[in-house]
Amino acid sequence: MSTVVLLVITGLGLGALYFLIASGLSLIFGLMDVLNFAHGAFLAIGAYGTWWASVYLPGAGPDGFGFLLAVAFGVGAGTLAATLVELCVIRPLYGRHREQILATVGLSLAVPALLQAVWGADPLPFPRPALVAGTVGVLGVNVPTDRFLLIAAAVVVFTALWLFNSRTRYGLIVRAGVQDRAMVTALGIDVRTAFTLVFAIGGAAAALAGALGGLYFGVVTPTQGMSLLIFAFIVVVIGGTTSLTGCALASVAVGLIQQFANYYTVAGLGDIAVVIVLAVVLLTRQGGLTAKKSAERVA
Repeated sequence: MSTVVLLVITGLGLGALYFLIASGLSLIFGLMDVLNFAHGAFLAIGAYGTWWASVYLPGAGPDGFGFLLAVAFGVGAGTLAATLVELCVIRPLYGRHREQILATVGLSLAVPALLQAVWGADPLPFPRPALVAGTVGVLGVNVPTDRFLLIAAAVVVFTALWLFNSRTRYGLIVRAGVQDRAMVTALGIDVRTAFTLVFAIGGAAAALAGALGGLYFGVVTPTQGMSLLIFAFIVVVIGGTTSLTGCALASVAVGLIQQFANYYTVAGLGDIAVVIVLAVVLLTRQGGLTAKKSAERVA
């Protein structure tokens, strides 16, 4: 029983990390119709920004308010990077999906290479604040405290994004702009500003995942964003490319499947199990992603 409790909570923590990454992907694709392969780069920038601030920024450190300041710095760096990418790379390519994919794939390779050139390829130890350094007893099991921090952050991000999508003017503008940009522009609404805002929010979610992912793994590496992005895409596909709730449920499912499969079978089989689930979802969903996406747009 104690093993199951531990696997469930750690699986929820891993799922929360996946959701922080995948939520930005889902938001950008669902509202802007942009498939962003550079999303992992924003995660890496957030992770390295948080690490750098913890080590070098005055007032920021691994304890108390200092760590929050370091996280804010990392998230700010990732948000700024996402904003610049939207303004300089994505904006000229709206409606040109092939060029978007090529450009974002190039960025996904260039940013890790740049980080590796500056700080090297070796993993860097991530500072762990005293607040989440220990464990918490749950039903007789000692669970790392940082798992609960990840879960809490995912709940906050889910609530904020849901409110943005369904309760704010910008969410409505972006959805309308994707459907008929010319008509929205003719009404005097600046769609470009709304698109930039959405892209920045997605980048901020990825950067937050990088900042808190450092706590989960204990280190940061230049390629961390690329490896996590694979599972984020799997989550988005399983949950539905434009569904935030589906993204959250899929994140939980993927995290739990990985934890239980890796523990009760051989190490690494959890990744294979997740890919099998992805294949089953694609094979049982008539027409794959295109049919689902089209149906959602018609609805």
